[in-house]
Amino acid sequence: MSVRLNGVLSDDLNREIGAAAEQAESNKSEILRKALQLYLAARSGKAQGLKPGLVEPESGKLVTEIVGL
Repeated sequence: MSVRLNGVLSDDLNREIGAAAEQAESNKSEILRKALQLYLAARSGKAQGLKPGLVEPESGKLVTEIVGL
């Protein structure tokens, strides 16, 4: 079963999502699904005392901590 959601995005965010979809050879719906999955994973990690961030793959060094989720 699937559910259709409706929402309103700013023109800027809509353009950014469109550009990301083009770059990934995907579509806006898939980009939004992945974004929601990342949000839910970050929220789950936060509940476990973890912090989301971007890590340099080779060194394992935290480059950016993502705050505000």
